[in-house]
Amino acid sequence: MRDSRPCSDQSVERGDPMFGTASAGHRWLLLELAGPWGPSVFLNSPSVIDPALGRSIVRRVEATGMRIVAIRRPGRRPPVPRWRWFIAEARPGAERLYAGEVEGPADYLDLDLQGFDGAPTADPLVAICAHGKHDQCCAVRGRRAVAAIADAYPEWTWECSHLGGDRFAATMLLLPHGLCYGRVDTTDDPAGIVAAYTEGRLVDALLRGRTSLPHPVQAAQHFVRQATGDAAIDALAPIDVDKRDHQIHVRLDGPAGPIDVTLAEHMSDPLLSMCTASVPGRVRQFVLVSIEGL
Repeated sequence: MRDSRPCSDQSVERGDPMFGTASAGHRWLLLELAGPWGPSVFLNSPSVIDPALGRSIVRRVEATGMRIVAIRRPGRRPPVPRWRWFIAEARPGAERLYAGEVEGPADYLDLDLQGFDGAPTADPLVAICAHGKHDQCCAVRGRRAVAAIADAYPEWTWECSHLGGDRFAATMLLLPHGLCYGRVDTTDDPAGIVAAYTEGRLVDALLRGRTSLPHPVQAAQHFVRQATGDAAIDALAPIDVDKRDHQIHVRLDGPAGPIDVTLAEHMSDPLLSMCTASVPGRVRQFVLVSIEGL
C-alpha cells in the first residue's frame, strides 16, 4: 500500500542523508513574481505573468546555463506589485550578487544576464522554497521556516519556487555562495543558519551542499567536516575528482595539505522523492570509504 504521509516526514523517518544533494547551479537569476503560483510558476501563473512571456524568459535564461527561480515576499501581497530581480554568481572565489528593479514583467525578458542592468549588493539573499502547488511539504514546512527567518532578517528573506529535493523540505538557498540547506524548519533556530552565514560559517548538519560544486565534492567536504569540525565556508576547496575502480576519489585542499577522500556510491531502496510521485525510485547516496591527510 502506498504511504500517503508527506514525503518529508517519510524522509526524516528513513534518515535519508542530505549531504551531496544540492541542486546544481553556478549562476542564478531570481525574479520577483508576487501573487499566486501554479505548479510551474512561469508557465502556470496567469494572474502574475503571461505564460507565453514566462516561457520565453525561461528559455532565454536556461539556454545560458543559468538557474531561474521565482521569488516573492512572505506575508500579505502588496496592492501594487514590484518587479525586483537578483543575479548571483556562485562560483567559489568569484561570488557576487547584483540587484535591480524593472517596471513590469516584460522587462525581465531583456535583462542583461551578467547583472550589469543593476548594481552589486553586499547583502545576502535568503530564499526558502514555499511553492505549495509544487509540493505540500514546501507549503507547510517552507512557510514555517520563512516566518522564523523573516522575523530576524526581513530585508533578506524571500519565498521562492521549487529548488529540488522536496523530501528535504524546508529547503533554503543562501546566495551568493549557493549554499543549499534542507530540513531548515526542524532546528530550534532557523535564523541561526543565516547568522552563521554572515560570519562565514556553515551548519553542516543541515547542509545539502554548495550548488556550484559536483555532488561527490559536496559529500567529501561533509565527511571531512564531520571528522575535523571545520565549518568555514571557504575551507576544503576541491583540487581534483577522479572516478576509478568503482569508487570516487576527491582531493580537497586542507589546512596542512591535500586531503584525499574516497567514496563509494550506493543506491537507496525505492522511495517517493516528492508527495505527488506515484512510482518509487532509487536515489544515489555516498558512502565514505576512507579519508587520508588529516
